Amino acid sequence: MSAASRWGTPVSLIRLEGSDTRRFLHGQSSQAIELAQPGTCLATCLISPTARMRGLALVAVDDTGADLIVIAGDGETIRSGLDRVLFPADNVRLGAVEPATLWQWQSDIEVEGAELLRPGVDLGSGRAAAALLQRSGSELPSWLGALPQWSSEQVESNRLHHGMPAVPGELNDDTNPFELGLADWVSLNKGCYVGQETLAKLATYDGVKQQLRSWQSTEAVEPGTTLINAAGERAGVVTSAQGNRGLALIRRSCLDATSLQAGTVSLSLSKPLGFIDPPVGAGGQG
Repeated sequence: MSAASRWGTPVSLIRLEGSDTRRFLHGQSSQAIELAQPGTCLATCLISPTARMRGLALVAVDDTGADLIVIAGDGETIRSGLDRVLFPADNVRLGAVEPATLWQWQSDIEVEGAELLRPGVDLGSGRAAAALLQRSGSELPSWLGALPQWSSEQVESNRLHHGMPAVPGELNDDTNPFELGLADWVSLNKGCYVGQETLAKLATYDGVKQQLRSWQSTEAVEPGTTLINAAGERAGVVTSAQGNRGLALIRRSCLDATSLQAGTVSLSLSKPLGFIDPPVGAGGQG
């Protein structure tokens, strides 16, 4: 991969306007948004009442509302879910879903004058890295457009290296944020929100039953392949693959294993670059 490069991710942009926007998003996602100041960008998980994954998003707060940038998951489904729980008394206007692109880059170039997003989580270029939202119909800044663009294969390879979850392999009805290494996308001290009770219990009682891991092998392995340990017991499942490398969800009892079997193929395991360990004994307050 080039030292100086850029890559874009298609995202769904949902605009929310009104004085209750931050309070509303605070209650419908995993991050503490209500007291966020204008100019803040927060990474949050969109989850079910039982903390199952629906999507990943960035919330860019401003003076009149916020942009909800859905970076993984179906934007229309997420918008419909928000609309169903929006009460007439809520001073929130929910906009339509618009296509946009979230750009990241690797370069020593100094950026001036650009409105950059700094969510403080690893989206695929490190926790300290910035990103840029390109709205539909707008042009890229010249400094970004001048950088060579990665191929789709390079983008996917980078996603696997950092362990960014994607639909359908990692983001589905069988996973929660802590299993996917998204502990820094969750606030355990913000009070009541959708999925809060489940996440608090997982943290308080060390209840995470599986975790995301990177794998490599000498042969290609398909997503959905069951993994077994040396004793022949089920140890996990491959969730994403790009040839002979990818991501897998590994059962808690097998997290110390450095290799597992997919049939006759041996897979070596490691923790993804961006994975944050689940919290333990930090259930927070209800």
